[in-house]
Amino acid sequence: MFFLGYMLAAAALGIVGVLLGGFPAGTASGGGASLFMILLGLLVLALIIPSFAVQVRRFHDQDKSGWFVLLNFIPYVGGLIVLVFMFLEGTKGENRYGPDPKAGAADVGDIFS
Repeated sequence: MFFLGYMLAAAALGIVGVLLGGFPAGTASGGGASLFMILLGLLVLALIIPSFAVQVRRFHDQDKSGWFVLLNFIPYVGGLIVLVFMFLEGTKGENRYGPDPKAGAADVGDIFS
């Protein structure tokens, strides 16, 4: 859900860039394009720490150390390795980082359980 919000915010910034007259005829030299790049850079800077926090929570859900986030910094393949880890299912039941967040969801009738 975090990544979905991230992409929706980036898409909204892209729409604002297009509406401000950026991206003329296949080039990125318009005023809207530079505004878009500045706003996108600010979005990335604002969300870099929360995105690492989400990854650490996901690694903890899999009973792995949060230090696995440092795999992102391996050139070319690090981001791909972390992406694969993010798709893996978490451990069933309680692990050393706490209880399973999905364990009580079946009792409530949550559709994501």
